[in-house]
Amino acid sequence: MKDERARLAEPLARRAYEQGVLFRLTDRLYRARSMTEVYGASLDAIADGLGCTRASILRFDDSGAMRFVAWRGLSAAYRQAVSGHSPWRPGDRTAQPITVGSVQVADMPEALKATILSEGIRALAFIPLTTIDDGVIGKFMSYYAQPHGFTAHELQLSLTIARQLSFSIDRQVTDDNARRMNAAVRSSSDAIFTCDLAGIITSWNAGAERLLGYRQGEAVGKEAAELVPDERAAAVLMRVCQGERDNHCETVWQRNDGSQVDVSLTVSPILDRAEALMGVSFIARDITDRRQAQAQQQILLSEMEHRIKNLFAVASSIVRVSARSATSPSALALAVCNQFDALARAHSLTLTRHAANDLGEAPATTLHSLVRTILSPYEREGEVESCFTITGADVRVSGNAITPVALLLYEFATNAAKYGSLSKHGGRVDVECTIEGDRCSFVWRECGGPPSKFQKGEGFGSMLVKATAAQIDAELIHDFSSDGLTIRMLLSADRLAS
Repeated sequence: MKDERARLAEPLARRAYEQGVLFRLTDRLYRARSMTEVYGASLDAIADGLGCTRASILRFDDSGAMRFVAWRGLSAAYRQAVSGHSPWRPGDRTAQPITVGSVQVADMPEALKATILSEGIRALAFIPLTTIDDGVIGKFMSYYAQPHGFTAHELQLSLTIARQLSFSIDRQVTDDNARRMNAAVRSSSDAIFTCDLAGIITSWNAGAERLLGYRQGEAVGKEAAELVPDERAAAVLMRVCQGERDNHCETVWQRNDGSQVDVSLTVSPILDRAEALMGVSFIARDITDRRQAQAQQQILLSEMEHRIKNLFAVASSIVRVSARSATSPSALALAVCNQFDALARAHSLTLTRHAANDLGEAPATTLHSLVRTILSPYEREGEVESCFTITGADVRVSGNAITPVALLLYEFATNAAKYGSLSKHGGRVDVECTIEGDRCSFVWRECGGPPSKFQKGEGFGSMLVKATAAQIDAELIHDFSSDGLTIRMLLSADRLAS
């Protein structure tokens, strides 16, 4: 009777022992904070629960090869010899345990059999590790020093351990990825925040605080549309929620202080494990500098186009006016070449100056010198009188003021050559400079040309003149009369000289 009770109690004791093994495994996996701890707990459970002294855990690497990640009692030579061997491919479904009760009589390549036997392994089992949707991600193996008959109960226990291990791997990978993602989000200079399906902000990083001026405590829990009302962003958000891939736009947002900022916005869906939409993420990057650079580039391109057109118009005017007084083709060519050289020198004054003296400053000049250099291309060979006069005070022009002043004079001369007095033979320009207190009065007076006409609208040349005059706080007054155009320019003498 005692023997019968002992026989009946043995399976119960075994089950209780296995339950203890699984309980300890679950507890250790729950507390694990690294993959090393996950693997260590699992190898202990495999050895204790399945009664083997050696075991290993392998996972697919990025190339799809099965590699050892943890092991007990295996030599380096053995691991190297069998590394990469697997009965499954990454993601295979419905994988089942494979057991080899006796390696000696197993149907396998002789070289592989010899490697296993030389390690002292006589029986082994392949237990698949799978994701929640049954895709294979790796395996664990149990090894026995003697042939072993694997029971259905052992295989069920093996699968239970495998499921626990697979779940912990998935959780640990997810946690690691989340930690890396959180670190990236926290340290990102971009504004990154998330919303739930009701449009309520659920997270708000430091980049969002810097870009929009709302602290995390002020933003989380608020409606996104309240902090960043934007029709473009709302349209992109709607497309993302409808499953469309177009999730980017450039727009303008208003900061907490009322100022505006240009942003490049990307909206992305946040999906749960079942691929169902559970929220959205916003990534906004400040593109103010880029927008300003683009605007500056467009201004430069427009100015280049304007100057090229002017140069061709002035060149045509020079050839046309010079031809009237030229005595021969060679004389015309010489006169035109001389004037083109002078035009090139004048044009170079309107570009940024890089020359510097010993003090690191651009060299100064005088207002008379600038006028003379810019008007010299319009002098005509063989004429007794010059096409321009310069009278009055000769004011010093500092290196910083040379470019804007030269650009204004260049525009005045170009327009005179295209439409005004310098476009006709005998036309002239009289320039007078006077000092009135702390201000310099500059008068450009055209005569001998066609009647001046006020042109409606504002071309790029007019915009360029206004913008350039603003750089040196110059006031411009245009007087269009039948005698010719007169331009009065008032500016600070100190501003010119400083």
